[in-house]
Amino acid sequence: MRVYVAGHRGMVGGAISRKLSARGADVVTRTHADLDLTSQNAVRDFFAEEKVDAVVLAAAKVGGIHANNTYPAEFIYENLMIECNVIHQAFTAGVEKLLFLGSSCIYPRSVAQPMREDALLTGVLEPTNEPYAVAKIAGIKLCESYNRQYGTDYRSVMPTNLYGPGDNFHPENSHVMPALIRRFHEAVRDGVEQVVIWGSGTPRREFLHVDDMAEASLFVLDLPLERYQANTESMLSHINVGYGEDVTIRDLALLIAEVTGFTGEIAFDSSKPDGTMRKLMDSRRLTSIGWVPSIGLMEGVAETYKWFSENIDNKREDTL
Repeated sequence: MRVYVAGHRGMVGGAISRKLSARGADVVTRTHADLDLTSQNAVRDFFAEEKVDAVVLAAAKVGGIHANNTYPAEFIYENLMIECNVIHQAFTAGVEKLLFLGSSCIYPRSVAQPMREDALLTGVLEPTNEPYAVAKIAGIKLCESYNRQYGTDYRSVMPTNLYGPGDNFHPENSHVMPALIRRFHEAVRDGVEQVVIWGSGTPRREFLHVDDMAEASLFVLDLPLERYQANTESMLSHINVGYGEDVTIRDLALLIAEVTGFTGEIAFDSSKPDGTMRKLMDSRRLTSIGWVPSIGLMEGVAETYKWFSENIDNKREDTL
């Protein structure tokens, strides 16, 4: 089976590519330099040449609160273009099987917790990442629309906050988990006695290791069509993927401090935005079909920190 993994250099795409290769699949990839997914003509030519059997759409422009607030136009434009080009050109080339990876930020800011799939489009989105969320919602609806009109088999999974080897550890543009790992690591390295964290520390977040996400993605992709359709709806077809538990940012910071060996003071700057106060996925739709995560938070953070220590040159920003 020839599977095109869009975004294979990203954390999730890389994990999915490794697991597909281990299965013996013929994994097709392209770097951004080789294929600009925001170019309709380039994507059309790629699909015409490669003749793939399936697509995993893990490519996206991603970032934390700071990046989303600073570059909203880039976040909505680039993600919309990637999704429109890949999904439409896959259809045009006759690719019947596709998996789209979304994000938990698709759900309203004030939605009941844990967040169920049917909460989609029931309220106002979190303002700090609304452009990105709108693009991800559009990706879900693209898949559903092609399924309804053309009978394709395009599926969507919505992961909770992901972390693990291959994450983005940039000091300004990363998500909370890798950002904290880097900051605590540098504090230990440089002998800094205090680490200040944005926000109050009270928001709760759920974290899923990227290897668990890769397993869940392929589990959903492999489901017989009849079983997938029996557990979804034609206009509510996405499936949540989460760990099933959440922690406060304060407790996460304490855990990361323990893993990195930081023994100084942890302070919280409440003048900075917290974002959504709680984000916990209701993953019962997926677990009822038969998939459950296997990597605990302490184990996963320790593994991620080991990867960071071995692979990131902290003195060179261009290696991030």
